[in-house]
Amino acid sequence: MSIGNKIITPVLLGILLSYHVQGQSVQKEREKYRPQIHFTPQTHWMNDPNGMVYYKGKYHLFYQHFPGGNKWGPMHWGHATSTDLVHWKHLPISLYPDSLGYIFSGSAVVDEKNTSGFGKDGKVPLVAIFTHHDPKGEKAGRNDFQNQSLAYSLDEGNSWTKYDGNPVLRNPGIVDFRDPKVMWYEVGKKWIMTLATKVRITFYASPNLKEWTKESEFGAHEGGLGGVWECPDLFPLKLEGKTYWVLIVNINPGAPNGGSGGQYFIGDFDGKHFTPGDNKTRWLDYGTDDYAGITWSNTGGRKIFMGWMNNWTYANEVPTPSWRGAATLPRELKLEKANGEVLLKTIPVKELNNIALKSVSQSNIQVKNRLKLVQGNPLKSPFKLELQADQLKDFALSLENELGDKLIFGYNEKTNSYFIDRSKSGDVSFNPEFKKLHTAPRIGSGKKMDLIVYVDVASVEFFADGGLTVMTDVFFPQKPMNQVYFKTGASNAGYILKKVKYTPLKSAL
Repeated sequence: MSIGNKIITPVLLGILLSYHVQGQSVQKEREKYRPQIHFTPQTHWMNDPNGMVYYKGKYHLFYQHFPGGNKWGPMHWGHATSTDLVHWKHLPISLYPDSLGYIFSGSAVVDEKNTSGFGKDGKVPLVAIFTHHDPKGEKAGRNDFQNQSLAYSLDEGNSWTKYDGNPVLRNPGIVDFRDPKVMWYEVGKKWIMTLATKVRITFYASPNLKEWTKESEFGAHEGGLGGVWECPDLFPLKLEGKTYWVLIVNINPGAPNGGSGGQYFIGDFDGKHFTPGDNKTRWLDYGTDDYAGITWSNTGGRKIFMGWMNNWTYANEVPTPSWRGAATLPRELKLEKANGEVLLKTIPVKELNNIALKSVSQSNIQVKNRLKLVQGNPLKSPFKLELQADQLKDFALSLENELGDKLIFGYNEKTNSYFIDRSKSGDVSFNPEFKKLHTAPRIGSGKKMDLIVYVDVASVEFFADGGLTVMTDVFFPQKPMNQVYFKTGASNAGYILKKVKYTPLKSAL
């Protein structure tokens, strides 16, 4: 064998093959936690989803990205597109830092009426609204180092031009002044910006995306106040013919299980003021790994949500050396009346059904203490698991592998709450907070158990009671979890699982 004019001896061939195998092994080790049906960056750091907009059959996903390493650094807008919310095409970076600062979180809209004047030759502009974060101003101790700016695209999001008049909304002297989420308010024929301002939300209005007027503030006495408010989103949803307004506010720290999380309010918006229906604090997701989530714009009556599947408590430390950060599964948000209240429920998008393989179903299974679900061959991640029962009593689902790693989640009847225990799920050494037990109050009513679980290599997302209670957690097993057991309490020996359905899923990579 030869390469060019060089002869490859058997000894040299053995060395080359050894390096090749070792290289494959190293690469496999570096990629062993890579999700198969969740969006991840090809390399390096990712956090908040940004600029999510649907246009001409494509879902655009921009995201906070540092291409220089696998820890948080100077922020860019990474870019990917999808036609089905499952398979993603990676594209070049869209927005780079400049003299005004890093490119922090924001949103994007379709300016159909060309109110901005950016459109030319009949081309409809896509307009990105983002926060310029000036690190020099921050280091100097100033309180006006975050301002709002624009960029526009005339080729359907493939390339972007920053507006010469940036910033379009200057900071009045608030240290945290960021994450603009913009929507068109048809009744008032104006754009509304929902902006995070320390522990409040401030609403601004504009006729053209360039000139902004402050309308009102919300949050002096409402919701969780344990940390800074970030990444807000305001949108209408209908229920039984009535329009309600939903305000999402992410917060860090101060989430129910520590660190980062997303809360929501339901009320009314009159074009200037948001008025909540009550002052209760409600959470989109009680797990620790759904943060900075917002919805796509320009999707009609459908509201599709995606969050960052990580937590600032340990985001820079998770054991994924070649990349860090992932997005949650895309989810559809809907309203439902439960327990005498109008609540937000979360459902995995229907497009995930397109990657489903042949299911295995069982019915009317009697559980005596501990039962292995899905007999036969080991489970292969990613997969979907659906469970139903006519009674809701103590239970635990345990994802396991042959090395003894266990991720346990279930329901505690005494406290009427769900839980996730990842204390023995594999590598928990990188942060002491990671192995703590997480709980979620049951929000649904009735006595039936209804559970949908998605497992993807190193993450679990479960949706209980039709999506009223949701928990998302990442974990890092030594080897893939390939078995699942269902366990009941000693007093529930006659527990009957009405339905168990296991559906393997095709990788989207």
